[in-house]
Formats: sequence, structure tokens, C-alpha cells
Amino acid sequence: MKDPHDIIIRPHVSEKAVAQSYGDRLAKSEADVQRQYTFIVANSSNKIEIKHALEAIYNAGKRDKEEKIVVDKVRTITVRGKTRRVGFKNKGKKPDFKKAVVTLAKGQRLEDYGV
Repeated sequence: MKDPHDIIIRPHVSEKAVAQSYGDRLAKSEADVQRQYTFIVANSSNKIEIKHALEAIYNAGKRDKEEKIVVDKVRTITVRGKTRRVGFKNKGKKPDFKKAVVTLAKGQRLEDYGV
């Protein structure tokens, strides 16, 4: 079994990712808000491993069921690396990476997401 910190590399913080972490603005109450968080994950990880790793990382040390997070949905995308110049004429390539957009259950939030 893989270590959860080997699967989840870091949070992906961008304008769009931060806007998604605030949830839907049209929700009637705080309990109806579903938040989405974006993470950079290992290229070899799948959705089930990502879900279990996030729950293991953020639920560590929490005993109360109400405090524990529940991952509702995971979507992944492989971002291809861009080509760039290395030196005078040579072309290089930035590495490919994998992003995961994680949707939590309604009314839940991650306190230490990175923003």
C-alpha cells in the first residue's frame, strides 16, 4: 500500500481553484455548499487511491465523526508539459503532471488547504 503523502503531492493554488474552494454562490445555506479542491497528485495514482489518501491525511487524529471529511467525487486530468527553450536553439520540455479535483460532501471544508 502506498503512503498517502506519496500520492498527494501538494495543493494546486490558482485563481480558479481558489474560487472553487469557496463553493457555489447560489447555495441557500452553508450546509448546502459543496466545495471542490484541486491537488497535484502522483502520475501513477488512480481515483480510488486519491480518495483514500485524502481521507487518511485530513482525518488523521480526528475522533469525532462530524469533524471527519468525506470525499464525494474525484476527477483527474493529466496536464501535458509545455515545450520551452533550453540554451540557444535546443528545445526542452517541462514534465507532465496530474491534477485531481476533489469534491467534498455538502457542508464540509478543508481548513488547511493552502490559501
